[in-house]
Amino acid sequence: MLGLTKRYGNIVAIDRLDARVDGKIIGLLGPNGAGKSTLLKALLGLIPYEGGARVLGLEARTHGADIRDRVGYMPEQEAFLAGMSAVELCTYAGELSGLPRTEAMQRAHAALYYAGLEEKRYQPIDGYSTGMKQRVKLAQALVHDPEILFLDEPTNGLDPRSRDEMLELIAELPARRGCAIVLSTHLLPDVERVCDHAVIMHQGRVRFVGSIDELRGARGRDTEILVEVKADAARLGEVLTEAGATCQVVSAVTLSVSLPETATNELVFRRAREAGLQIRGLGVRRETVEAAFLRVIGDAPKKDAQP
Repeated sequence: MLGLTKRYGNIVAIDRLDARVDGKIIGLLGPNGAGKSTLLKALLGLIPYEGGARVLGLEARTHGADIRDRVGYMPEQEAFLAGMSAVELCTYAGELSGLPRTEAMQRAHAALYYAGLEEKRYQPIDGYSTGMKQRVKLAQALVHDPEILFLDEPTNGLDPRSRDEMLELIAELPARRGCAIVLSTHLLPDVERVCDHAVIMHQGRVRFVGSIDELRGARGRDTEILVEVKADAARLGEVLTEAGATCQVVSAVTLSVSLPETATNELVFRRAREAGLQIRGLGVRRETVEAAFLRVIGDAPKKDAQP
């Protein structure tokens, strides 16, 4: 993406996006209204935009149909035809992608089997539960064997069990189907569970692009050290603070420590020894994706008011 912009009148939904994204499962993360769904539609060539956007080496503005033949799209909103069964819908989706009807039907059965709907595939979708409808949307996105999947809020509205099952299906896709995934969601635990890379959007702009590990370490450290002492964690906090560390007493015997940029764990042992304190254990606590996300969008400058 190079300067990708999408306007609706005076409202700027996507504001000059510049990013190149690689990964097996990429989390497109942001609050509701951040521009995630609009971005996916632009990348599929479904809506006009300004600037540049390339998917699989193709410009979305001029090669949208070619991109859609190679990319599966699971929309956030339901778009089912009344009375249609799951196998009919998936077969139709395959035909729209250019598959002959016989092949489209064969692939529809295979996709529905993968999604766990083989026993319900002939029943009208109207009577499906929310979880089953989400599985149908996933199956129709898979039917033409895409190279990339765009999944827009795939766990939206699901109960905990259905959500776990959907995330398990998504996590297995790169290995079992050989495709990359862009998972658009506002649910941070979903990204933390299945994604290896993340793109964070806020107010129509990209605030972060990189691996999950890089997201957690975007301020130079991806961990806090948890130090357990025999006694007097507060005293250890005092001597480490004098050495430039940031410390928080968790309990009488536990201390959370963020070391200076150039320091190593050796500083903790040395200062404890000098203070006559005994260290019983030392571990690390990684920043969660949720904490990193809030930090990234919290650091982002507020968007200029629109005219």
